[in-house]
Amino acid sequence: MAAKIRGVLLAAGYSTRFGSNKLLHALPAGSPNAGTPIALAAARHFVEALPESVAVIRPRAQKLGKMLRDAGCNTVVCKNAAEGMGVSLAEGVRAAEDAHGWVVALADMPYLRPETIRIITKALSEGAAIAAPSYRGQRGHPVGFARRFFDELSTLRGDAGAREILVEHPDWITLYDVDDPGVLRDIDEPSDLEHRPS
Repeated sequence: MAAKIRGVLLAAGYSTRFGSNKLLHALPAGSPNAGTPIALAAARHFVEALPESVAVIRPRAQKLGKMLRDAGCNTVVCKNAAEGMGVSLAEGVRAAEDAHGWVVALADMPYLRPETIRIITKALSEGAAIAAPSYRGQRGHPVGFARRFFDELSTLRGDAGAREILVEHPDWITLYDVDDPGVLRDIDEPSDLEHRPS
């Protein structure tokens, strides 16, 4: 029986640099999935590769929550989302604590390909401790963590997410070369939506 790997989609941010709720903002004409809200595109790609995924949202994000549930994610509300990404990630991992590993993705990365998510999922299933994609020599998202990291992941705080775990365990990270520029492309500001050739 294959190891049960669960997806954790982080969608609890406050979009402070974007100026409005970026996750509900439509992808521009000329881009893949044009007209689709950013979070919906990210969730669809994630669920296509990892059907048992949980999306972490902030309080009072009903429209976003419904959109993510309609895409196939289970949702969990992180009451303390304002404290940072680490708190949201911990909430998501605890909501999927029955897993043998977690693939963590960001809802503001709508160009990430499902095949890349499958590569990271397979790596965890085959015993990788920490797995991440690499595009042109640069580590990207999503990042996969084996079960052994449950205690560290489920108690994260602050806004660094799991970065401290990666810094503490560099020898446990296995990188997988992918031809997917979406692993590096997150949407933080409106200018990030400008179409770039892949």
